[in-house]
Amino acid sequence: MGGMSSDNIHGLVLAISSSLFIGSSFIIKKKGLMKAGATGIRAGEGGYTYLKEPWWWAGMVSMIIGEVANFAAYAYAPAILVTPLGALSMIISAVLAHYFLDERLHIFGVVGCALCLVGSTVIVLHAPQETQVDSVKQVWFFATEPRFLVYAVLVLVFVGVLIYRYVPLYGGTHLVIYVGICSLMGSLTVMCVKAVGIAMKLSFSGSNQFIYFQTWIFTLLLFVFCLTQLNYLNKALDTFNTAVISPVYYVMFTSLTILASMIMFKNWNHQNATQIVTELSGFVTIFSGTFLLHKTKDMGTPVVVESPKLSHSVTRSTNESPRRPEV
Repeated sequence: MGGMSSDNIHGLVLAISSSLFIGSSFIIKKKGLMKAGATGIRAGEGGYTYLKEPWWWAGMVSMIIGEVANFAAYAYAPAILVTPLGALSMIISAVLAHYFLDERLHIFGVVGCALCLVGSTVIVLHAPQETQVDSVKQVWFFATEPRFLVYAVLVLVFVGVLIYRYVPLYGGTHLVIYVGICSLMGSLTVMCVKAVGIAMKLSFSGSNQFIYFQTWIFTLLLFVFCLTQLNYLNKALDTFNTAVISPVYYVMFTSLTILASMIMFKNWNHQNATQIVTELSGFVTIFSGTFLLHKTKDMGTPVVVESPKLSHSVTRSTNESPRRPEV
């Protein structure tokens, strides 16, 4: 880290700590959702029984700690450096799910995770430096420029279509619906986090940023976007395999956040064609990993097959052929 600034080092340490807490929170919350679903209406079906479950609240505390650390990391380091470190939470979540939730990733799922990590590494190594900002007003100026306004409007339109059109039809069967909502909203959330984080950092340094209305608008939007993400993340966790949700959510969220950061802070303006092509190759790699993870998400999950000649069921893996019952 010899060539890194002290702010970037602080940001990295905070981002790594954030991943530890957030990765653990997926598993703890999943345990709470499973317990709540056994005694009431499941979150995936619109229920809120999990609010009475201590395990779910323990997971929320872990996630809040992780998000606070993540929030602070964005105040010190650029989003394009902090966001890809979410890969750690994916790995932590997958390992814990293996031991505590008995959820398995098929070998192709492991390859998909590897592709995600390789693609993200390529993006991090070749990503441009984020434009330095020193006031909330400057962030507001970036956020109200036409190109970012177009991006924000498109995101909100896509989220609205997913919620009102596709969630009722495919929410319970297609992982990308819930995760897509979380990721799209997440890209806007990070921009708000960056603004509020800068405001707090400058305020603690003696330059009060909370006297500006822009700070309060970013704060309000931050709460709205976070609540939306939380709601649909709960639905995703209650409906699908945690070991698959974590990497897919990481890939989609990271990709969209980096895209939003580049549009808002004009990172590509200071890069040559080679750097841009390399970054696009990284995006193609992680998209390939996402596709592989999604297509193989059920291959490692055991299924139960009823034998017509036996009173008991035979459990087999989805990649095995059924055994002929013995007579």
